[in-house]
Amino acid sequence: MTRWKRVLRSDPVMADLIEAYGDRRLRPAENEFRRLVVSIVNQQLSTASAAAIRERVFDLLGEVTPATVLAADRDALRDAGLSGTKVDYLRNAAEAFQTRDLTREGLADHDDEAVIDELTTITGIGPWSAEMYCIFVLAREDVLPLGDLAIRRGLESLYGCENREAMREVAESWRPYRSYGTLYVWDYYED
Repeated sequence: MTRWKRVLRSDPVMADLIEAYGDRRLRPAENEFRRLVVSIVNQQLSTASAAAIRERVFDLLGEVTPATVLAADRDALRDAGLSGTKVDYLRNAAEAFQTRDLTREGLADHDDEAVIDELTTITGIGPWSAEMYCIFVLAREDVLPLGDLAIRRGLESLYGCENREAMREVAESWRPYRSYGTLYVWDYYED
């Protein structure tokens, strides 16, 4: 049994989730920029709405790269479902990717907090988007994204947590593998 699974199974609720949902893995996204675009599109949207908009935006862009985002017509991006603000956020991210090394290799020597600090200097990338980047691009194992509504609601339902401090306390026993716990809470919430 993997170390992360042994640690999570020490929490009886998490042990039940592991039984219910099986093995989970952190798999870094192949395309770092594309995954950041996904996080920006997903900001403050339901899963279904975000998926529909994302599909239209990706169809419009073809290949999702900083260059295609910067070359895309603003009105076409708006017609695909993005707000004007999100169009600006995507362009800010594209410009940052062109001028800074925000790849896995470029951020390899940064701890999670430093990655979040680096990404949140980009207008439109807040802590939630930066945490999603840590989990889904960098495959960082100890991220607890309490800015995520599904995680908060899942923890409320599973553990009866009434506030973020209580949620942090529950997840303390998952350290240093809180990202894996997060994956299971998402599974539970989305089920």
